[in-house]
Amino acid sequence: MQLALSTGLALLAVFPILLLMGIPILVTIGISSVLLILITLPWDNVVFTAAQRIFTGINSFSLLAIPFFVLAGIIMDNDGIAIILVNFATLLSGRLPGSLAHTNVVGNMLFGDISGSGTAVAIGGTMSPLQEEAGYDKDFSASINIASAPTGLLIPPSNSLIIYSLVSGGTSVATLFMAGYIPGILLGIGVIVVAFFIAKKQGYKTNNERPTFVQGLKIFLDALPSLSLIVIIIGGIIE
Repeated sequence: MQLALSTGLALLAVFPILLLMGIPILVTIGISSVLLILITLPWDNVVFTAAQRIFTGINSFSLLAIPFFVLAGIIMDNDGIAIILVNFATLLSGRLPGSLAHTNVVGNMLFGDISGSGTAVAIGGTMSPLQEEAGYDKDFSASINIASAPTGLLIPPSNSLIIYSLVSGGTSVATLFMAGYIPGILLGIGVIVVAFFIAKKQGYKTNNERPTFVQGLKIFLDALPSLSLIVIIIGGIIE
């Protein structure tokens, strides 16, 4: 009882102080935990317990998917796949008022559907200069990108859903993935609808450069290898 009381008081003393010093919450939790372990356990037990906990924490087959999804997103961002998906998104939404805003939304949905993570940097970094050049308001462009980026966290494969499966005690990842499509797509459509009315009000034009059938087919074929990853990843998980 005395040990538990002293440990709790130490935590209440250390944690707020570190936060007031401006240390990030993640680092604060780590420092507080290490200090409390040092107070309650001998040094040799601390080393053994820390090593055991670290190994136990990363010994998860599901968690292995997250760094690989992140790696896939990095490769896609640096390999020009983001631009290919943006071109394909333009093909789908280029005839709507404020076409670049809708392209941003569809691009976030597609990129997140493949990389398994949020896409604000990859797609936003590609679309922002184009929107600025077309005369779009910066606040509008940023809002569209921020509002649509979470679709990548909902539309499978999703790192967030994998983490939820782990912390919830083993909820089926395949079930979560199948359930993520509807809210993710609805969120994207909702952003597109709002962007449509704002673009109509502000007078943002459609994409004047409408591709021919041959150009559209080439854009689709260029994007097809990336889009096929959706079927491969989700099909492999469900099977």
